[in-house]
Amino acid sequence: MGEKSTIEWTEATWNPVTGCTKISPGCDHCYAERLAERLRLMGQLNYINGFRLTLQPHMLEIPLRWSTPQTIFVNSMSDLFHKEVPTDYILQVFDVMNRANWHRYQILTKRSQRLQRLSRQLPWQSHIWMGVSVETQAYTFRIDHLRETEAHIKFLSLEPLLGPLDNLNLNGINWVIVGGESGPGARVMRREWVVDIRNQCQAAGVPFFFKQWGGTNKKKSGRELDGRTYDEMPMANAVVAA
Repeated sequence: MGEKSTIEWTEATWNPVTGCTKISPGCDHCYAERLAERLRLMGQLNYINGFRLTLQPHMLEIPLRWSTPQTIFVNSMSDLFHKEVPTDYILQVFDVMNRANWHRYQILTKRSQRLQRLSRQLPWQSHIWMGVSVETQAYTFRIDHLRETEAHIKFLSLEPLLGPLDNLNLNGINWVIVGGESGPGARVMRREWVVDIRNQCQAAGVPFFFKQWGGTNKKKSGRELDGRTYDEMPMANAVVAA
């Protein structure tokens, strides 16, 4: 098995890149930055640079060693499409994903413009899912960039959700995750924002996954919305026409 994850919508994490830089308001209280500093203080060698972006080539072939098929979040501690990650290195990551094709991979980025620009160079296969993070209406342009890629499964991570997202264009989108911010200084997510997104997903026939309410004590806040949990996932072979 891989590095088991407590993230509700995946099973394992794989970090061939670590570290990042802030790009939009959703980054303000980055959990990965806090965790990287903790790991650095613990002497974890992959985090000797703390949260400074660092390629980890010795981690590249890790999925090939995991014989049990699983769902893997790629670069939970970074952003594969960060400007400091060379295109050749991104291609190496894709090469490993395609060689270890018994797994399902979930990539998530805020750098949607670079994703869009590089997409035609990347060897997309159906087991590689691509998502973008959107925290407020001002960043919905990332969804348009995602829609223009060749990824077979396209998903949205609306986390931390920091405002309402009205009239989302869900054409070509296969999955939507919603979650509130958690940890120190967590900003409030309003129930009406979540309900509206859920209703938009239901109207569009898009699977809806509610990750958490968040807050300073996310376990206490829980994951229920209107008395139930939403753990909907896209079918592995589902492709929605843009």
